[in-house]
Amino acid sequence: MQKQGGWLNPQSPLWFEQYAEIIAKRFAGKIKNYFTINEPQCFIGLGCGNGEHAPGLKLSAQDNFLAVHNVLLAHGRAVTALRKYGGSDLQIGLAQCGRIMIPQTESVANIEAARRATMDIPDNCFDAVFSVALWSDPIFKGEYPKAYREKFGDLMPKIGEEDMKIISQPIDFYAQNIYNSAWVKADGDGCRKVQYPAGMAKTAIGWPVTPDCMYWCAKFLYENYQKPIIISENGMSAHDTVSLDGKVHDSNRIDFMHRYLLSLRKAADEGVPVIGYFAWTLMDNFEWACGYNDRFGLVYVNFQTQERILKDSAYWYQKITESNGDTL
Repeated sequence: MQKQGGWLNPQSPLWFEQYAEIIAKRFAGKIKNYFTINEPQCFIGLGCGNGEHAPGLKLSAQDNFLAVHNVLLAHGRAVTALRKYGGSDLQIGLAQCGRIMIPQTESVANIEAARRATMDIPDNCFDAVFSVALWSDPIFKGEYPKAYREKFGDLMPKIGEEDMKIISQPIDFYAQNIYNSAWVKADGDGCRKVQYPAGMAKTAIGWPVTPDCMYWCAKFLYENYQKPIIISENGMSAHDTVSLDGKVHDSNRIDFMHRYLLSLRKAADEGVPVIGYFAWTLMDNFEWACGYNDRFGLVYVNFQTQERILKDSAYWYQKITESNGDTL
């Protein structure tokens, strides 16, 4: 399919619809919950924008926005196919990873600046692909953001008469993959990013540890789109190793998840309908362009022998899930 143009091929949404139909028919009555697409911002922005991830392309801004549109159409067509062939009582959405900004301090001005920055369309076309509104407004509001049309109108793809109707098929929740966020503060009528302090805690993959992002992510997304919230990915890459006692003691991952879950629970306690959380991930995985170098799992995998060892975090998370977070 990539040799036929991948997401630039106008037939690509139909390919995905056919795939969704096959899945729906095969698992009808067995599977009730679906994400149509995972992290479109990554596989378009990093796969087609800067070439970091497969298929390693560096497309023009115009082609990138065309790919965005075709992915959105693929999502909408998949929703239709799942509802038609997948049985009743389905819960359907997609898992995004757009830019979430958080206030450096909880002043009214900084909170409002972070809210605006989260929903803004950046001037840079590469950054724009990672914006929340570029993907979510068409799905939940049936139109591309006004700021996107004003800034990139000459680069936007041709929009078919039925396109926005297809894209905005009703879905049941807003799912977000989130690991960290940038800090911003008010700056006159706008805002500016704030540098992390020296010695800021980071995960093994080099990502900053910002637990508050869970609270503000759930809050901002629910305020703007009024859908129940699912955190569809969250976790950390750690320097996991098998100790002399044969176990994997990952106390840093436990602390990370504890802080992030408390932040998410704060949003829920304030009335945000948080209906799900997915720890990333069950087992150490193949992590995009990083391959097997980074370990995100609750279960340690020896990649040479395929042996599995439950890490301390797996036993900790077992207790958290059994109590639905009441033991946090």
